[in-house]
Amino acid sequence: MHQYPLIIDGQYNIGSICTSQQCAAGRGSKVAMRWINSNLEKTDYTFDELNNESNKFANVLKNLGFQKGDIFFTFLPKSSEQIFSFLGTLKIQAIAGTLFSNFGEESLLDRLGDSKAKGVITKKSLYKKILSISEKLPELKTIIITDINEHISGNVLSYSLLMKEASGNFDVALTSADTPSVLHYTSGSTGKPKGVLHLHKSVLLQNYTSKHILQLNENEIYWCTADQGWVTGTSYGIIGPWSLGVTQIHFGGAYDADIWMNLIENEKITIWYTAPTALRMLMREDSSIFLKHDLSRLKHIFSVGEPLNPEVINWSRELLKKDIYDTWFQTETGSIMIANRPGLPVKSGSMGKPADILEAAIISDEGKILNNKQVGNLCVKAGWDSMFRTYLNNEDIYNKKFKNGYYYTGDLAYRDEDGYYWFVGRNDDVINTAGHLISPFEIESALLEIPEIAESGVIGAPDDILFEKVVAYIRLKDQFSWSDDLEMNVRLRLANKLSSIATPQEIKIIKEIPKNKSGKIMRRVLKAWYMGTDPGDISTLDV
Repeated sequence: MHQYPLIIDGQYNIGSICTSQQCAAGRGSKVAMRWINSNLEKTDYTFDELNNESNKFANVLKNLGFQKGDIFFTFLPKSSEQIFSFLGTLKIQAIAGTLFSNFGEESLLDRLGDSKAKGVITKKSLYKKILSISEKLPELKTIIITDINEHISGNVLSYSLLMKEASGNFDVALTSADTPSVLHYTSGSTGKPKGVLHLHKSVLLQNYTSKHILQLNENEIYWCTADQGWVTGTSYGIIGPWSLGVTQIHFGGAYDADIWMNLIENEKITIWYTAPTALRMLMREDSSIFLKHDLSRLKHIFSVGEPLNPEVINWSRELLKKDIYDTWFQTETGSIMIANRPGLPVKSGSMGKPADILEAAIISDEGKILNNKQVGNLCVKAGWDSMFRTYLNNEDIYNKKFKNGYYYTGDLAYRDEDGYYWFVGRNDDVINTAGHLISPFEIESALLEIPEIAESGVIGAPDDILFEKVVAYIRLKDQFSWSDDLEMNVRLRLANKLSSIATPQEIKIIKEIPKNKSGKIMRRVLKAWYMGTDPGDISTLDV
C-alpha cells in the first residue's frame, strides 16, 4: 500500500511515527510546525523540538501515574500545547480525547463523565467550566493548566512547571496496530453524544489519503484550518501530514479574509484544507482582497465538513484560478473515504469517488445493493484501517451500524454512471451547521431546563453560509410571554450549557409542538412548516 515503510519494526504508535520516526529519517532540523498566534507572532518548531516537547509531556503523564488505556482530554483553543499534549498522550498509549474550546458545561460533563476521563489539559479561562462540574466527575484526578506559573493544588497543576521538570527523553513502548488511540465524541439525533474510539493503525489510512488525495509530500507547505477539537483537526491537522514529514502552518486566530490570504502568500502555502462555510464566507468578500495577493504557489484547495455547492467551485475557478476538491469522511471513518482530487475531473457538487483502496456502495434499507442513480444508504465495506473500534459504552449501537459486512454511514446518496457519489441528505435529524454535527435532542433537552419553556422542537434549515442553521420551535408555559430579555437568556443558557454552535439562528414561538401519538417530536413536520412545503402523511400526529 505504501511506497515507503511507514511501520518500522512493528511500531504503530502515532506519536512516535509523527515525531521520532521523522527525526530518525533525517528530518529533525526541518520545521514541522510554524505556530502563528492571533497577534501574528510566529514560532517555529522543528521535528526535533516536536519530539522533545511531546516526550516531555509523555513523561509528565507517566510521572503523574497515567497508564496505557487511561483517557486524557485536551480542552484548549488552537495552541502549541494542544499539539504537544496530544502526541505525548499517544506516546504512553493513553487515549487522547479532544474537546472543542467553546463547549459549555453540559457538553463537557457528557463527554468527561461518559468516558471516565482521568485527566484534562486546559486554560485558566476554561478551567472554571470544569470546576463547576468537578463534583460530578469523580474519576477526573488531574487538571493541567497551560497559563499558570504555580500549582493551584495537588491535582490542579501548572503545565510550565511540570514541563520544566520533565525529561525530553522518552522511549515509546512498542504499540500494536489495535491499541486504542484517539477519542472523539459525535452527536446523534437521539440520546447523548457517543464516544468514537479509534486505534493506532488509523495512521495507515490517514497517511495514505494525505499522500494520494491531499497530494502531500515532504516538500509541501500545508495549512489545515480545522480545530483539533474535531476529527479533521487531528486526522489531517496532526497525524496524516506529520506521518509524511510535512511542514504545517498552524494559525490560532479567527477568520479574517485578508489575514488568511496574507498567510497563504507569505507562508508560501501549497496545499490548503478548509471548510465549505469558510469558503462561502470568502466568496462574499470583495474580489480585491484576493487579487492583491500572490497566491501562485497554492497548488490545491480541499474542503471538508459539509457538501460543497457548485457556486463556490465556479467562484474559485474564476477568481483564484483553482479547483476546490471536496472530500467526505466522518468522525467514525477517521480518514477521507470519498473525494474529488487532482487527476480526477471535478463534477461540481459531487462527493467525488471512493479512495482506490476502499469499497463503497449504495444499499437499500432492505440490504440490496442499488444500481446507479438510485438513492439509498451510503455504506462503506468494513475493515478499512481507520475504522472506529466502538462507540464507548455503546457497543450495541455500534453493532447496529454494521450489516452484512458494510458500515452504514447515516447519509443518503446515489452513485452516477461514472462512479461519482452525490450526497442527498441525512437519514436522521442530525443538523450539520458549519461542518459540525449538532443533535436536536441535546438542544431540545437544554431548552426544557429553562423555566419559561414548556416544549421545544429543533430542526436544521438550509442556509447560504452555514449549510444548515439551527431553528428552535418553542412553546412557552401559559404564564409567560416572549421578550427580548427572555430570548437573550435562552441564547446565553444554550451557549454556556452546550456550545456557541448549538445556539439557534432562529427561534420561533408556537402554540403546540407537533408530536405523534407516542409522544415523539415530528421534526419533519416542523421542517415542512418552516420550508412552506407539504408535511406529508400526518395521520400519526397527536391532535
